[in-house]
Amino acid sequence: MKFTIKSINISEKKGTLKKPVNEVEINNEGIINDAHKGDWHRQISLLAQESIDEFTGKMKQNFNYGDFAENITTEGMSFKNVKLLDILENENIELLITQKGKKCHGGGCTVFELTGNCVMPKEGIFTKVIKPGILKVGDVMELKPKVFKIAVITLSDRASSGEYEDISGPTIENLTTKFFNGIDRLSDIQKIIIPDDSEQLKILIENFSKECDVIFTTGGTGMSEKDITIETVSKLLHKEIPGIMEFIRIKFGERNPKALLSRSIAGSIGKTLVFSMPGSPKAVREYLSVIFSLLEHLIYMVYGFDVH
Repeated sequence: MKFTIKSINISEKKGTLKKPVNEVEINNEGIINDAHKGDWHRQISLLAQESIDEFTGKMKQNFNYGDFAENITTEGMSFKNVKLLDILENENIELLITQKGKKCHGGGCTVFELTGNCVMPKEGIFTKVIKPGILKVGDVMELKPKVFKIAVITLSDRASSGEYEDISGPTIENLTTKFFNGIDRLSDIQKIIIPDDSEQLKILIENFSKECDVIFTTGGTGMSEKDITIETVSKLLHKEIPGIMEFIRIKFGERNPKALLSRSIAGSIGKTLVFSMPGSPKAVREYLSVIFSLLEHLIYMVYGFDVH
């Protein structure tokens, strides 16, 4: 969906009204000469003219560009349904949506003092610069919804040789597709079967962690000599998330003590989440029922977003 830059508004000091300008230079910290630029997640704010018009109609009062402290006033689409990690871009600029709305400043806000209300805390969005450049009034930008990239790795000597059909990998794929559809998100899932080989697994995870949001592995979490998944994955993780798998083992171990023997592990490599699960479809369904209750929040956490 495309929209037009209606106004660009800056202020050199915080707490002062933003004034319209025709053109700005954007660097990795935000708009040059704007007080809100910096090494943080709210570098550039946007508010749709459609939201302003709706608010104006309710308040029966006119407002100027920048009155709501928005850096960019847009026209052509509403931001009500955009989501975190969506991209706003054109050939010159790329912005990552990092926050929707904000805490109202109340008495410290000119509009609030005037009307007792404000639209920015409800319908404004905040972004971080991904690609810097020049932005001008009249430029057209486009919303690109985030596509979550998922890798599913099945570890099995027999499945990789074609001796039997992999069921756990497709189970993860189907349930993951259903999960992302359920939260109105796009996903792109790659599925691969490899033997119980530590070096192959290491190479795959290192490669997938450069481009994927989530890596699921299934198989190789037991106690046999061939079960190498946990030893391999644990050495690659930057941070481990022990509570998830500990809870799952206890929850399902109450019904089936054999579930306590799984050495499943969860953690992150940079901004990529990694979950290593047992090799049975039943275990995969049990594990994912818990993982999916936390997954969206975990994704935001690794990006450093405050969504509590």
